[in-house]
Amino acid sequence: MTGQISDINIGETIKEALKKARREIGQVNVLIAGRTGVGKSTLINEIFQGKMADTGQGRPVTKSTREITKAGIPLAIWDTRGLEMNAFQETIDELEQLVISRAGEPDVEKHIHVAWLCIHEDLRRVEEGEIGLHKTLAKHMPVIGVITKARADQGFKAEVQHLLPETKNVVRVRALSETLDEGQVLKPMGLIELVEVTMEVIPDAVLRAFAAAQIASVEKKKSEARKIVIAAAAAAGAIGAAPIPFADAACLIPIQATMLARISSAFGLELSTAFLTTLVATMAGTTGAALAGRAIVAGLLKLIPAAGAVVGGAIAATTAATITTTLGELYIATLAALFIDSDGEIPSSEDVMSEFKKRLRIASDDN
Repeated sequence: MTGQISDINIGETIKEALKKARREIGQVNVLIAGRTGVGKSTLINEIFQGKMADTGQGRPVTKSTREITKAGIPLAIWDTRGLEMNAFQETIDELEQLVISRAGEPDVEKHIHVAWLCIHEDLRRVEEGEIGLHKTLAKHMPVIGVITKARADQGFKAEVQHLLPETKNVVRVRALSETLDEGQVLKPMGLIELVEVTMEVIPDAVLRAFAAAQIASVEKKKSEARKIVIAAAAAAGAIGAAPIPFADAACLIPIQATMLARISSAFGLELSTAFLTTLVATMAGTTGAALAGRAIVAGLLKLIPAAGAVVGGAIAATTAATITTTLGELYIATLAALFIDSDGEIPSSEDVMSEFKKRLRIASDDN
């Protein structure tokens, strides 16, 4: 495989891989509604990367709503701040007009894809305005009821489900750990469930963007990344099966480079030319010597007329798909381990490279 790398333009390959990954990640838009003090900002910061509620750029779009974005994160938060009882109808009317105008955009990335309606558990009541808001929003998008600052249910979740029948689900969450007066520690809860429930109802076109933006569930990031590996392995196998001697080695590099870029994007890593170039060089340099033997044998078999070409193609197809799958799974394992170790924080490029090299070296030695 490494013997053919010089035959392709690495710079153009990296550029194209980055372009595809950035285009495909898209953007997901989440509307978060709730009264002052319900804990929306804390929830946003514990679910999504970048501490967006603190540092994201907020752009006012109505009197009570702002759009929060942050460079490098495929997410926009539509934050309806200060939903108080005396202004609910005005807020509901404003939000409905906003949602309708966004839904009219031809680009699905402009739509608002899901709403979280946050209700404070300690208050033990659902106001008429909140009931009206959930009915209005549910006409245009999936709505999830989020019971915040959960301490003791005492039947409140069932009551919320009864009063907000248009919600797709109701989830109790506690974004931060809390120590009670008697010393009992209540750990965070419900964040992964909220991510899972949300990913069940949002459009497929924005699933990868949501998985990348959230930091609560590494498993959801892995799940989206594995779809990328499966597609790349199929493409690699098709190239490996082509009866053209030695052609597949050079052709695999663009497929694998794009796969690595897409996995990086699915995990929410910032994509750069320098990062992906180093990643591809590491991949090719570490695995080439150990895995090239099988590819060379397959290439030689392709030179034999008729049956030899068929056999060689079959061997190369299997080898190409296996190598690509192995690389993808190793990279997913690398990122998953780093995310778990950093408690959901985005790992540095240096840490990613170091861990990926180590795992590649171990895999190569095993071969």
